Amino acid sequence: MATVRNNFPVTGMSCASCAVSVESMLKSQPGVVSASVNFATASVWVEYQPEITNPGIFRDTIQAIGYDLLTDEKANSNQEVIRKHETVILKQKTIFAGLLTLPVVVIGMFWMELPLANWIMLLLSTPVVFWFGRSFFINAWKQLQHRQANMDTLVALSTGIAYFFSLFNTLFPHFLKAENSHPPVYFEAAAVIIVFILLGRLLEERAKASTSSAIKKLMGLQADTVTLVAPDGTETVQSVSVVRIGDQLRVKPGERVPVDGILREGASFVDESSITGEPLPVEKQAGHSVFAGTINQKGSFVMEARKVGSETLLARIIRMVQEAQGSKPPVQKLVDQVAAVFVPVVIGIAVISFIAWMVWGGENALSQALLAMVSVLIIACPCALGLATPTAIMVGIGRGAEQGILIKDSDGLELAHRIDTLVLDKTGTITEGKPAVTDWLWRSGEPQVLKPLLLSMEMQSEHPLADAIANSLKNEGISPVNLDRFESITGRGVSAVLENETYFAGNEQLMTESAITLSEKDIETARNLQEQAKTVIFFGGKGRVLAILAIADQIKPSSKPAIQKLKRSGIAVIMLTGDNEQTARSVARQTGIASFKAGLLPEDKANYIKNLQQEGRVVAMAGDGINDSHAMAQADVGIAMGSGSDIAMDVAKMTIVSSQLEAISAAITLSRLTIRTIRQNLFWAFIYNIIGIPIAAGLLYPLTGFMLNPMIAGAAMAMSSVSVVSNSLRLRFKKI
Repeated sequence: MATVRNNFPVTGMSCASCAVSVESMLKSQPGVVSASVNFATASVWVEYQPEITNPGIFRDTIQAIGYDLLTDEKANSNQEVIRKHETVILKQKTIFAGLLTLPVVVIGMFWMELPLANWIMLLLSTPVVFWFGRSFFINAWKQLQHRQANMDTLVALSTGIAYFFSLFNTLFPHFLKAENSHPPVYFEAAAVIIVFILLGRLLEERAKASTSSAIKKLMGLQADTVTLVAPDGTETVQSVSVVRIGDQLRVKPGERVPVDGILREGASFVDESSITGEPLPVEKQAGHSVFAGTINQKGSFVMEARKVGSETLLARIIRMVQEAQGSKPPVQKLVDQVAAVFVPVVIGIAVISFIAWMVWGGENALSQALLAMVSVLIIACPCALGLATPTAIMVGIGRGAEQGILIKDSDGLELAHRIDTLVLDKTGTITEGKPAVTDWLWRSGEPQVLKPLLLSMEMQSEHPLADAIANSLKNEGISPVNLDRFESITGRGVSAVLENETYFAGNEQLMTESAITLSEKDIETARNLQEQAKTVIFFGGKGRVLAILAIADQIKPSSKPAIQKLKRSGIAVIMLTGDNEQTARSVARQTGIASFKAGLLPEDKANYIKNLQQEGRVVAMAGDGINDSHAMAQADVGIAMGSGSDIAMDVAKMTIVSSQLEAISAAITLSRLTIRTIRQNLFWAFIYNIIGIPIAAGLLYPLTGFMLNPMIAGAAMAMSSVSVVSNSLRLRFKKI
């Protein structure tokens, strides 16, 4: 049965346990194949069978446990509106709750002898706990109805216990009154805990908003309107949504290119840095490709739409980044398992702490037991655990997108730092991927007379190398002439007649068969060029060689430095190619690659990578063509060069938009920094709970007499999440 995979924003989640609850509820629905909630992005990817279930059922299911699922077409924009509105409300709650709590803290700490002190604190703390903090109790009740628990459960239990214990002692002051002392009340603790948690969530929301800045920047590149050119030449401004494939569009200086297409009229320089990460503008002329989201800098031009809507490169990049930021690396599975049992375990520890203090607490047993239980419930923080991995992944993938490194899923990001062997395809990866004339050696003294003739011959030829010669001559401003006769000679070259003289362009065999004399110098020159992995074309007429041309798929200027940098970092670089041995050897020699294999079929490349993996190596494969897709799928990390085929990009875990090898080194560095950040986050999140919970339970009291104040526990809990998100944000400023 066919399945559909969609992403839905989720509102109302406040901790990692919330994410686990949403995920488990969706997974339990009939027809749902898989569900993955990302707490940091507040979204869920759901793969489901549309014949059995639908998003409306998902929404009803999630609403039943206190959250909401946005399923309409404008869900992402609505989520942003809702998030901003909730942030404003949260800010207002925090400020007003803080204003009411401040006098409660002052009275509780310094003026307990004040007449009616308890009643004043009761009056001020009640709206803080049950109005500004009402969401904790509402959500805890909804969770309880489904036999689940989350961070709201801990907050509701701790503040509720502290408040009602204090209320009892205020109403019945003599019941627990010790000699010469007031009955204990914790109104200030209950109020301060609410304020600190509200403040923590406010800071957390602001920090989380910063982690998604990359995707917001990408979305901001999309044009809203476009100038449509009608067949009669009239121009009208329309919404970009009306553009169809084949439409003619005018792009003026300073405007963003609205869709992907081909430039038909005019010329300009286009800033493609938002897509490729390359800072220099690219010259565009008729026939060149242009991409949505790039900026036209100077000239006005007319383009033909080729890809629109969700099919543009920019839309694919946005979709890829969204999916990658929402994916879960293997390490997150452990965190999810911990988060699923965290709250019940904490409640158990709190109950055990209460019982232990009641048994061994002495004269102030009840007071100390309540303090310990409330502190344990408050200081425990599944939020830090839940944010540790996804925030780092979001920032890392976003940073990569800004640099033209598109990471398909978090698995690729997590594996990249372990790469010890990089396998490179030759054509389009190390080289430019298209032949170009590298050498012009004229044996005749009248090249300007002969060039128009040669251009006319090559323009009529169907051989792929003919385009390289024709383009080279056109770039010199040469114009073709009218030939009297033209003939294509299969496997050898072409011939043409002009003014009763026959001319030939092709290989050495054609020259010999056509009685064109090759001198020893001509033959030696050809051999030297061939040793450099260049294809030699002879141009002859009047019985002699008029010119010798060399054509090659040129090595990218950045390839050699990038390969040397990778080798210095300890990565073995291997080249696999379907090209001949001589060409492969020349490219390997020029780029410093010690190991290469030539004449390989696609399955040969995949088998070679499989053998490397069996040796225990972590292998990355970089390529750009359909013929590379098998090997890229076999590799631990497939890397597609952005100028390549759609299939290669779909198979790869990473895509280098600029097609420059130096970006692979940057991707590996980014992976290393991201994984280091994840480990730091998880270390501090686990250590915080491992140390904080025993201290809150009163472990240090028998040794030092120290008992953690619930207010301090609340502040510590709030700041733990903020510290984890802040550590992830440091990735934005790391050099890669």
